[in-house]
Amino acid sequence: MILSLSSRILRTVDSKCLTKMAWNFGYKGARSVMLFKKRMKEGTYFPPFLYLSILNSCNLRCQGCWVDVEAPRNAIDLDTLNRTINNAKAHGNSFFGILGGEPFMHPELLDLIAQHPDAYFQIFTNGQLITEKTAQALRKLGNATPLVSIEGTSTVSDERRGNKDVLNRTLRGLQHCLDAKLLTGVATSLCRTNIDDLLSESWLDKLIDLGVHYTWYHTYRPVGPKISVDLALTPEQIQQARRFIVNMRAEKPIAIVDAYYDHAGDALCPMSTGISHHVGPKGDIEPCPIIQFATENIKDSRGIYETFTNSAFLKDFRETSAKHTRGCVVLERPDIVKQLVLKHGAYDTTIRQTAMAELESMTPRPSQWVKEESIPEKHWMYKIAKRFFYNDFGVYHSLEK
Repeated sequence: MILSLSSRILRTVDSKCLTKMAWNFGYKGARSVMLFKKRMKEGTYFPPFLYLSILNSCNLRCQGCWVDVEAPRNAIDLDTLNRTINNAKAHGNSFFGILGGEPFMHPELLDLIAQHPDAYFQIFTNGQLITEKTAQALRKLGNATPLVSIEGTSTVSDERRGNKDVLNRTLRGLQHCLDAKLLTGVATSLCRTNIDDLLSESWLDKLIDLGVHYTWYHTYRPVGPKISVDLALTPEQIQQARRFIVNMRAEKPIAIVDAYYDHAGDALCPMSTGISHHVGPKGDIEPCPIIQFATENIKDSRGIYETFTNSAFLKDFRETSAKHTRGCVVLERPDIVKQLVLKHGAYDTTIRQTAMAELESMTPRPSQWVKEESIPEKHWMYKIAKRFFYNDFGVYHSLEK
């Protein structure tokens, strides 16, 4: 598997893109995690990976979306983005996830990427605005990977994403990326309407045939103003997804990403472990994308490093969440989220200003933490990578498995 995947990447990815990925993401990304672990031992904190939602606008209307895509546009300006990224880079960071809304609707996205050739960007996109010209521009820059979201078959995609001909338009953008020899991924939010189609060997084989280099499975989170509870996976389906990913990682020549488990198969939450936090489209610093409350903003006079290091709100969120669950605290314990928000006087970061009412309407639901069964990694590459660079970092020491 690893030889076949490596050969495929070497043959189909532009050499500049490959070099930038290996250096800015591979070497420097690993170094940033080591710095993170060192800081934790010293009692200080700064996440090695930052996720930035650079605007709220989107050309689609996905079921269950928590972003204010229909509201007037809010976008983080280029100067603020540059200042934030420069401050993070000065403290060892090199990898940044770019989200929205739809990031390619931000008029200065390519300018942002161009101004940081020593960083690496993963762009979460529906792919529909990636033209041949845009893909070639990304190839010239070399330091970004598009992660194109596909949510099901043609019928399911139209239903899930609130438009017509969604899949075909997304596949066009995806093909432009592959034709430009970009390192390209496909993301899927697994839910009840697409799990049978996309959590399958035939789907992975299709991605491989298309030339896709990696795929990212994550599970639908029923949050936001229009919660679609019927889309949420059952505990059995969550375990099905974990088992499938572990097995396919050992068999298929495509990299498969997940964000909820360590090498031993124990559940974790990236927010609780501290490996990442989220910046919303107004610059608000949130624990994670689905927790839309904050006490700080990247536009504050302090640099982002000092803000993170001194944030009592984020620290309490991480520690309190880790004391109660290895899973998603929002889904399992919305009451704890409410307590923390009230305790710190956090403000609603949404444009709609209904985040607290949405939180109060939630009922506890299962997430990725299944106490009865852990499914460890099978492939040695994933075992080693997760053991050293993506684990629970000891934050769950007071919590029984």
